[in-house]
Amino acid sequence: MIVGSGPAGYTAAIYAARANMGPVIYTGMELGGQLTTTTTIENFPGFPTGIDGTQLVENMRAQAENLGAKIVMGTITDSDFSGRPLRLQVDGADWVEADCVIIATGASAKYLGIPGEQHFRGSGVSACATCDGFFYRKQDVAVIGGGDTACEEALYLSGLCNKVYMIIRRDQMRASQIMQERVKTRENIEILWQSIPLEVMGDASGVTGIKIEDKKSGETRVVAVAGIFLAVGHHPNSEVFAKWITTNSEGYIITEPGSPKTNIAGVFAAGDVKDLHYKQAITAAAAGCQAAIEADRYLQSL
Repeated sequence: MIVGSGPAGYTAAIYAARANMGPVIYTGMELGGQLTTTTTIENFPGFPTGIDGTQLVENMRAQAENLGAKIVMGTITDSDFSGRPLRLQVDGADWVEADCVIIATGASAKYLGIPGEQHFRGSGVSACATCDGFFYRKQDVAVIGGGDTACEEALYLSGLCNKVYMIIRRDQMRASQIMQERVKTRENIEILWQSIPLEVMGDASGVTGIKIEDKKSGETRVVAVAGIFLAVGHHPNSEVFAKWITTNSEGYIITEPGSPKTNIAGVFAAGDVKDLHYKQAITAAAAGCQAAIEADRYLQSL
């Protein structure tokens, strides 16, 4: 059983189907995962001119199906790993059983909940500078957040963009000292302290700016930018398994070093649900491959 329909889940299904493991994928509510929230993907190997995120996921799905994987529309809402076989509940109703489970449920980017944010998601609002920064070359962009991730995003974007605004609610950063020094000394990064994002502005062509409020004066203004990058964290989709599977304080599944194995025999994790650092389609796909290979070894050992 594979839970999740992003690059990790579909890659696991491709490998599992070729090994005659009879994989069944439960898609979850967010079909295709975070790839479907972006437009053109230019950093996935094999597509010289890039490929639409949704199309890439559809290609993966078709490949898995053609090899014999069974894909089921449904969300896993509960789990029971107390014995054998492993049990999963679908849509709060029926329970299904499996000899082996691969958890590939991903991680969801945290959003601010301000007006315009969801409307321009994928057309100016992004949660991944590495994925989408290329489209804003020589333009002005904003990064929202004050942690290490926000600093990393801002530094990455500063090598591509004309100017990068860092919008920070507080009068100090949460980032490590070395990361703070790097962004503060980068010429084309401007830090807007004590600034509260209020609204994403835009038109038919996409984002045109972000309205912010100065916490000290209460004054509002619009900062003209073509792209807004959220760096306020991710939420791993691991709750359904947390009572059985070991996670860290943020909810990311902990696996054996260099392996997709969890603390439960026969249960493996792949992709962003266990990835604290990279969160790329290609690393998720690689993790799905690893999980399927380990699952095959496990099943053969029974």
